[in-house]
Amino acid sequence: MSLRRKLQVWKMGIVNYLDALKLQEKLCSNRKTNKIPDTILSLQHPPTYTLGKRRTYHNLLVPEAELKNIGAELHYTERGGDITFHGPRQAVIYPIISLREIGLGARKYVETLELAMIELASLYGVNARPGIKGRQEYGWEIRKLISLGITCHGLAFNIDPDLNYFKHIVPCGIVDKGVTSLRRETRLDLPADEVIQEQLIQCLARLLQYGAIQWRQDDSYLLETYEIR
Repeated sequence: MSLRRKLQVWKMGIVNYLDALKLQEKLCSNRKTNKIPDTILSLQHPPTYTLGKRRTYHNLLVPEAELKNIGAELHYTERGGDITFHGPRQAVIYPIISLREIGLGARKYVETLELAMIELASLYGVNARPGIKGRQEYGWEIRKLISLGITCHGLAFNIDPDLNYFKHIVPCGIVDKGVTSLRRETRLDLPADEVIQEQLIQCLARLLQYGAIQWRQDDSYLLETYEIR
């Protein structure tokens, strides 16, 4: 793999889940035809629950009609996995990259995403570890710090989200694991979320052997260009 490969990163702030999903789909199409380079969307979502294609409604512990009262939305997706939550103070990145060009199979790619999040946790003195094989959850002891989806569905790292939102679901369908955050585990005054998201991307870029990162921040340009809004 060449160390001269470049990674383009869009820093987008808080983006509605459906807008981000539509943007991913369009960028994935353009990546397949080499119209854009390997790209990462770095963002956060407003309070949002998502169900995977298995539609495990039983893991939503409150009536759907009540979600509006707690300021959250529910969206149905075609990703794998179970129900999960995304919200402010949670780092979300969506890599849109060619696995063929970086020479990785799907399993190795997933392991690399894990390692990036574990390395990020270690920067703050947190001894995270890979999840149980076959489960898309990672953390230590009996709590979960990071959750993972593949390719367009990206990954999420809990910096300091409102963990009360997780009480309304069985996160990832795993009944014997709680949910935690970097702030809860460290009790530190953490740097700005943007800094931590940049650190996460830098960990991933190094592991995937990108030689340079091109940071871009005009999210309105990106959304307007792809007619998302």
